[in-house]
Amino acid sequence: MNDIAIELKGIDKKFGLVHANKDIDLRVRKGTIHGIIGENGAGKSTLMSILYGFYQADDGDIFVNGRRIVIKDPNAAIGAGIGMVHQHFMLVENFTVLENVMLGAEESQILTAGIAKARQELKRLEHEYELEVDPDAIIEELPVGLQQRVEILKALYRGAEILILDEPTGVLTPAEADHLFRILEQLKDQGKTILLITHKLREIMAVTDEVSVMRRGEMVATRTTAETSVEELAELMVGRRVLLQVEKGPASPGAVMLSVENLTVRDGRGVDMVKDVSFDVRAGEIVGIAGVAGNGQSELLQAVSGIRRAVSGKVRLDGEAVDVTGKDPSDLRHRGLAHVPEDRQHMGLVLKFDESENAILGYHDDPKYLNGLFLDIDAIRQDAVAKIEKYDIRPPNPRLKTANFSGGNQQKIVLSREMERDPKVLIIGQPTRGVDVGAIEFIHKRIIEMRDAGKAVLLVSVELDEIRSLADRVLVMFDGRIVGERAPDTGEGELGLLMAGVEDAREAAQ
Repeated sequence: MNDIAIELKGIDKKFGLVHANKDIDLRVRKGTIHGIIGENGAGKSTLMSILYGFYQADDGDIFVNGRRIVIKDPNAAIGAGIGMVHQHFMLVENFTVLENVMLGAEESQILTAGIAKARQELKRLEHEYELEVDPDAIIEELPVGLQQRVEILKALYRGAEILILDEPTGVLTPAEADHLFRILEQLKDQGKTILLITHKLREIMAVTDEVSVMRRGEMVATRTTAETSVEELAELMVGRRVLLQVEKGPASPGAVMLSVENLTVRDGRGVDMVKDVSFDVRAGEIVGIAGVAGNGQSELLQAVSGIRRAVSGKVRLDGEAVDVTGKDPSDLRHRGLAHVPEDRQHMGLVLKFDESENAILGYHDDPKYLNGLFLDIDAIRQDAVAKIEKYDIRPPNPRLKTANFSGGNQQKIVLSREMERDPKVLIIGQPTRGVDVGAIEFIHKRIIEMRDAGKAVLLVSVELDEIRSLADRVLVMFDGRIVGERAPDTGEGELGLLMAGVEDAREAAQ
C-alpha cells in the first residue's frame, strides 16, 4: 500500500434521481499519471469533485497515502496535499498572477512581507517546473495557455502532491497542449501524482501510465496504457464499437449561400483581428477554417453571425446583403443562418435556465412555442423532449438546470437547437470542444448529414484532425488573414506551416 497515493472504496453519489457515481473503486499509484475517461455524463467530474471536497459522497471511503480521511471541503483537500485545475479556470481576471496565486493562502498579516515571500516561492516553482509566467501580468490579458499555468502554480504553491486536471487541453492549441504534457512529465519525474480527466484518447495514450474507464456512473475497467489501444478504450467508454474516422461521400456543391467579401473586424482594443477576408460557402459543402486560436477566427464568426460589428466589407446570405455594421443576430436567424458559438457557456446558453428554455433560446418568438401572448410551456417541454431523445442528451430531463449538464451534453443542447431549425447556412465554432468520443462521432455524423441535405456549413476548429476529416475545402487563417486554401487531404506539415504564417508552405514542407 505504500505506493498508492489515492484509493477510493465504494464511492456512491446521487443527485435526486440521477445516480452519478455507483459504488466506485479506484487506486492510483504514486508518481504516475493516471487517466480517467468516459462519456460526458459518465460521472468523471463528479468523482473528482468528491475527491476535492466540492461534493460529499453518500457512501464510501477515501484514502490518501494509505490513511483514511474525510474531505469536507476544498480546504481539507488542499490540506491533504490535493490540488485541482478546473476545466473552467477559477481565477480573478482583474488580479495579477501573483495575487491569484496568493489568494486564500496569505501567510503574513503584513501584506508586503507576504507578497515578497510569495514572489520568491513563485519564482522557484516557475523555474523548477518550467511554468514561467510574468507574476505581475493581469490574468485577463494572458492567453488561456498561460492562465492554465497559473492554475497549476496555485496548486503547487499550496503544497499539492496530487494534482487533478479536468479536461486540461480543451481550450489549448496543439502547441500549448504539447507544452502542458512536458510539464506533466516533469511533475511526475519530481514525484507528483497526476489524475488526468480527458475525452481525448490519443492524449491518454501519449501521456498516461494507467487509465480507468467510467460508463454511466460505474468504473468498468482499468488498463495499463501501454497494453491497451484507442479502439479498446473507445469501446469500453461507449459500450459498443465506435467509428474513429468520419465516413462521408464526396460533396455536391450548389449555389453560393454565404458570401464574405473584404471583411475587416476590429476588437474592443481597436486592433484589426480580421483583415480584408473573402470567401464563399456553397450549399452542400463544408468549408473548414484552420488556424491557431487567436488569429481572428472567433471575430470572423461573430461578425458573420451578427454578434460583432464589422468595420468594412460585405456579407451576403442566400444572395441578399447583410448589414455588417449593425448587430442583429435575430434577423439572420429568421433568414436561415444558424450559429453554434465557440463558447457554449457564455454565448450559447443561459446556465440558470432549464434545458427546455435553452432549447428554444433565440427562437422563442416562433408561433409553435406561443399561446397567444405567452409562452406555451407544455409545447416547449414537448419540443425539448424530442430533441433530448434525438440527440441523446443526458440526463433526459428538460426541467433540469442547464448548469447541471456536463459540457458535452451542454454542447448537444446548443447543436439540437440550431440544427433542428433546418437552416440554409450553419456556422459552427469548435463543435466538439470538451466532448467525449461517442458524442464526437454523433456530432460529426450530424454535420455530414446537414451537408448532404444541401446546407452550407462553415466550420472553425482548432483540432486540425477534425478540420481535415469534415471539411471539403480548408481555409487557413493567420494574423487575421486567409493565407491559403487547401484540399482536406493536404499533409499536416504543410497545413501547420500555413498556420504559422509560412505562405510558401508547400515548398517548405517538401
